[in-house]
Amino acid sequence: MSVVDYTSASVEVRDDIVEAHKCAWQRLGEPGTWWTGAERVAIAAEARNARRCSLCRERKAALSPNAVQGSHDSQGALPDGAVDVIHRVVTDPGRLSKDWLEQLLAGGLEDTHYVEIIGVIITVVTIDVFCRGVGVPPHPLPSPVDGEPTRRRPESAKMEAAWVPMIAQGKEKGPEADLYREGDYPHVGRALSLVPDEVRGMKGLLVAQYVPVHQVIDVRVNRSISRAQMELIAGKVSALNGCFY
Repeated sequence: MSVVDYTSASVEVRDDIVEAHKCAWQRLGEPGTWWTGAERVAIAAEARNARRCSLCRERKAALSPNAVQGSHDSQGALPDGAVDVIHRVVTDPGRLSKDWLEQLLAGGLEDTHYVEIIGVIITVVTIDVFCRGVGVPPHPLPSPVDGEPTRRRPESAKMEAAWVPMIAQGKEKGPEADLYREGDYPHVGRALSLVPDEVRGMKGLLVAQYVPVHQVIDVRVNRSISRAQMELIAGKVSALNGCFY
């Protein structure tokens, strides 16, 4: 039986959202491209734990996060660099900087591992917030699946307009030939393309909770609420999160 269950939700949840969440939740426990299934579940658990971190609370209240030094209240299952990424992204994303990331990469965190961490965080936070919105407890994290990561870095990923390499539109080839088949992908849609499976994983959530990529620029597309209402909510959430994009 799936741990993703919305039968007790305060509102009716569409079947396509339920299925998208089940698929995304299952992926959390499976071996990824650079992290094992156990490590991916540990990343998910640390993302939930980050909001209880005293260091993160102090940094959030400070004029600059760099003004407060110390150690994160982590669960101890991941390297320090990975923990810092998770905690900073979850608790204070509006003040991330390229210098911060470059210091982490210089300290040994690989850009590929960083991107996959971001993919896991997006999945957990997206679905946890949805659960809170419809009045159900957060889903139990999945059990890790044995196996090794694929460890494949796409040759076509190059530095472009982001802090990490991305696959440019029209440059996808080989195993990545399917990546942008739905149409034009803006930078925000290609941000995870250094780890193509994370782009594929996000597509299911994007289609169910927003609109398909090829319909993003079509303001006539409505779902359970109107497109105008969707964009009002998106803009408000972006402002609250300090989204610089």
